Amino acid sequence: MNNLLTIALSKGRIFKETLPLLAQAGIEPVDDPETSRKLILDTNQADVKLVIIRATDVPTYVEYGAADVGVAGKDVLMEHGGNGLYEPVDLGIAKCRLMVAGPKNPPNDGRRLRIATKFVNSTRRYYADRREQVEIIKLYGSMELAPLVGLADRIVDLVDTGNTLKANGLVPLEHIADISSRLVVNKAAMKMKHARLSQLIAQLRAACENH
Repeated sequence: MNNLLTIALSKGRIFKETLPLLAQAGIEPVDDPETSRKLILDTNQADVKLVIIRATDVPTYVEYGAADVGVAGKDVLMEHGGNGLYEPVDLGIAKCRLMVAGPKNPPNDGRRLRIATKFVNSTRRYYADRREQVEIIKLYGSMELAPLVGLADRIVDLVDTGNTLKANGLVPLEHIADISSRLVVNKAAMKMKHARLSQLIAQLRAACENH
């Protein structure tokens, strides 16, 4: 069992963009996650399994050793705090930006800004670093709606093309961080399965350079 390598991935864009990199490391899923109901997928290597979980849960699974390695967006890692994790490779996939956005000409009436976001920790750190006091409202979806209905003055969200902001009359105002997906590794697993994980890290690093 100790030789088993478990890789945590989330469905969607990260999974699709990680597959070619894993393939270059010789790892390919036997089951299709889009059609299979299995949460643990077999691969062409008997000792490698893929665990399919929510993107926000990947760092937690890796931190507590339920997965040896995982692929998570930098946005998720910033929010999680990254305790107990190594982050050896920036895979350079699923790229976007974490931005402050809002109406083009926001009224400035001197009161404390209200910011709607699901990235509460990253937003709090960003404004604390700027010594600005803001009120943070946690939302789980449709951030763009918050300024339109008066719930918040601004939002902090991931921006890819900016088309959704534009369609809702909002503009990017401040850049917080460039986001891409990273390989994360459990610290204990790195000691116990050092040769195997070092090989995987080297293969993925090479795959990224050729990507």
